[in-house]
Amino acid sequence: MKVLLVYPNLYGMNMLPPAIGLFTAILRKSGHTVALFDTTVYERLAPIDSDKQKADNLNARPFDDSILREATKHSDPLGDFRRVVNQFSPGLIAMSATEDMYPIGITLLQALGETRPKVVIGGVFPTFAPDLALQYSNGSIDYVLRGEGDETLLELCFRLETGLDPSDIAGLYTSNNKQTSNPLPRPVELSNLPVPDYSLFDESRFYRPMQGKLWRMLPVQTIRGCPYTCAYCNSPSQIDIHRAQGDKFFRKQRVDLIKAEIQECIQKYKADSLYFWADTFLTWENREFEEFCDMYSEFKLPFWIQTRPETVRFDRFKRLKEIGVLRVAFGVEHGNETFREKILLRKVRNELITANLKIVTDMGIPISVNNIMGFPTETRRLVFDTIELNRTFRSDGINAYSFVPFHGTPLRALAEKLGLVTRGTLARSIMAPTMLDMPQFSRDAIEGVRRCFVLYVKMPKSRWPEIERAEALTNEGDAIFAQLKSECREKYMNYGDYVVEDDVERINFDTTNIGDTGKQLQRDEVEKLIAGHASRLSAEDNTSGLPTNRREIKLLVGG
Repeated sequence: MKVLLVYPNLYGMNMLPPAIGLFTAILRKSGHTVALFDTTVYERLAPIDSDKQKADNLNARPFDDSILREATKHSDPLGDFRRVVNQFSPGLIAMSATEDMYPIGITLLQALGETRPKVVIGGVFPTFAPDLALQYSNGSIDYVLRGEGDETLLELCFRLETGLDPSDIAGLYTSNNKQTSNPLPRPVELSNLPVPDYSLFDESRFYRPMQGKLWRMLPVQTIRGCPYTCAYCNSPSQIDIHRAQGDKFFRKQRVDLIKAEIQECIQKYKADSLYFWADTFLTWENREFEEFCDMYSEFKLPFWIQTRPETVRFDRFKRLKEIGVLRVAFGVEHGNETFREKILLRKVRNELITANLKIVTDMGIPISVNNIMGFPTETRRLVFDTIELNRTFRSDGINAYSFVPFHGTPLRALAEKLGLVTRGTLARSIMAPTMLDMPQFSRDAIEGVRRCFVLYVKMPKSRWPEIERAEALTNEGDAIFAQLKSECREKYMNYGDYVVEDDVERINFDTTNIGDTGKQLQRDEVEKLIAGHASRLSAEDNTSGLPTNRREIKLLVGG
């Protein structure tokens, strides 16, 4: 069978998706002919250049993107997609889509008209909201495959090719004539998967900006799932829905198979660096970690990982530096300990975060820090606890995102219960303005402080009154922001250095909204804030709905 894989993505979001590489390898191994339509190179379809936007907003270093620009396609993506479908004539179109990229994929599919091939969609979004994936497709999708599709996509191809009924395939969800909603497939055994095949991607897609330059960086999967229960992530719900069927979702790949994948990346794709694909890389046990390091010492290519501050140990990072670690991304997300514990379900002290990140930066290993603002129940004052915590890091990159209520996350359920998100509304890209507009923290206020986040972290506090004026989403505010951004880039973006404070103890700044600078909002104040929102939920709402509700209850009533 001919299968056309579709990967809807923002222009300029340059990280290869392992899922597409795996599906390509799996299908080809079984004798299917595979083609790919990747929207990442189309400027007209999704014009946000995500990597350049991060550099422009001071979240990352500027970089020369001339290699990427050479591959940009300025043609009509819908016309190109129709042409590919007509020429390739697939028996099945398979689309892997995140919730924020789903509309891009639907735009492509609807351009085909009624005489299209069969279409199946999979991914995290269809897994947790299969009804919405079908509803918003307006008839352009035939099947949803919930859960991991490494084996079920192959089975669907076999059934369609041989004329057999696909209705009992694990994870299958349809709503034509008769609704089908089958139990999830069991999580795949990682050791049974082939090495991903990235040969269908454009040559430019092998490059990724990092630390001010382009690297020929390929992903290598080490871990699937995450043992932690962060409320803004889908991993807790993935664990829940698979545990309900008696399965374990969190898995680690064998080190010898990781080595085989690395060799393929180097020999076939000429990788000069790697990204180890794992939500939290340092969840290895000691024996596993040492085995990985011993194996990788043979290669010593620069590599990038992401992990949590709690997983830092001096001996482990000493070893990682010896074998070539290039950079580490840390998820901090929020700076108030009580809010982080009660709302984000992350219990860790700020002192530990600061101390552990200092271990890494003292070794000369560059780090980036991820932060989120605009969570349900959050206030502008709480954001400044996150700003203050970031001022203690020697970070090479500071990401500041607005909260996105993705389906399948505990905080999506909470946002819907509080009336902050309309049930059924699709989540937007993390690069887009926030969806939430809260009485205590408006949409414009969230976006204003988000765009000024790096300015608050990097510039002296004596400049905070000016920065506050730059938060205003007006012509005057835009002009002030542009001026301060230029000054900050020129004078204060000393990547990896501590913030240079001025001699101001008290500054002329609106402390009504944020409290005394440097003083964290206290635990009883945060709990009082959360309790005020909890009173808006009825007992009935607290015990019905999504499978994440046990965490939703814990969020607001401390159960």
